[in-house]
Amino acid sequence: MEMQTTLPEVIVERQGAIGRLRLNRPRALNSLNRTMIRAIAAALTEFERNPEIAAVLVTGEGERGLCAGGDIRMIYESGRERPGEGAQFWREEFIVNSRISAYSKPYIAIMDGIVMGGGVGVSSHGSHRVVTERTRFAMPETGIGYFTDVGATWLLPRAPGEFGTYLGLTGRDIGAAAVIHARLADSFVPSEMIGELLGALSSLSGSATADDVSAAIRAVSSEPPASALLDHLSVIDRCFAFNAVEEIFAALEKDESDFARETLELLKTRSAISLKLTLSLLREGRSSATLNECLEREYAATLGMLSNPDFYEGVRAAVIDKDRNPKWSVGLSEATPELLARFGRNDGAPLFAGKE
Repeated sequence: MEMQTTLPEVIVERQGAIGRLRLNRPRALNSLNRTMIRAIAAALTEFERNPEIAAVLVTGEGERGLCAGGDIRMIYESGRERPGEGAQFWREEFIVNSRISAYSKPYIAIMDGIVMGGGVGVSSHGSHRVVTERTRFAMPETGIGYFTDVGATWLLPRAPGEFGTYLGLTGRDIGAAAVIHARLADSFVPSEMIGELLGALSSLSGSATADDVSAAIRAVSSEPPASALLDHLSVIDRCFAFNAVEEIFAALEKDESDFARETLELLKTRSAISLKLTLSLLREGRSSATLNECLEREYAATLGMLSNPDFYEGVRAAVIDKDRNPKWSVGLSEATPELLARFGRNDGAPLFAGKE
């Protein structure tokens, strides 16, 4: 009788001098759960200690993408009755995001297909980030009553102008050229060349350096297809330069372009609580000195979000019932600082115990 074997949700393997992490929940678009986060953390430790491993490579199994985010269905189902489960998931995920950013060896992410939410956390903090013509990148959290996390409040404010503010508030998905413009990826490699890139990386010696990794990527990279979104940077910079969501809405309303009108209509479908919390965190992230400062702030906010009705309604509409028609608890004028403080800024145990 033939035995059937089930592969783990993260396939950890070595190919030459490359330590590979293959996210392996393709039917769930490789969405991250706590088992996967712990597997990634353990593998990062193992690879870092192994002198024969020169670099780490993360990819997603299946044809649809690297990773569509964290397992928000689990958090939705456990949130009200067992909030500790969601809090622990976020804690471990954010610590892994920090480790990736500070990793002592080259960390290569192939951001092919869908890269959203938690998928951004395991890719855009890396040292070598590759996108393809199939990349669909987004931080769509304001559409599910949540906010931009996984260190995005550090990454997005470092995009040119107000492009990061635009991405965080709208949750719009973008392609390769826009991801590179936002400094969330480094190189464009056509998807048909990914196999060749993987072969070149696995052929590197154990003494390979970050420059050697860059050279292997550069050998198969090219210019990404043009992005129509980047034609609107002047409108984005002008309209998203404010520190209040109401002012951003007013600026978009005043602008006479079709792009501004479409952007405003999109923002009106987002949770008011999420928009205001996200903008506040993005502005604080802009003046922060380290990623860990932002992750600490985000973690405190996630604990409060477990009591935010918009989060449960947003996940219901997007993931559970899939009617795409959330009924938010309050409008923009009702999302007061007092309300935001209740949902967004609970005190939690620090992630890094004072370490940066």
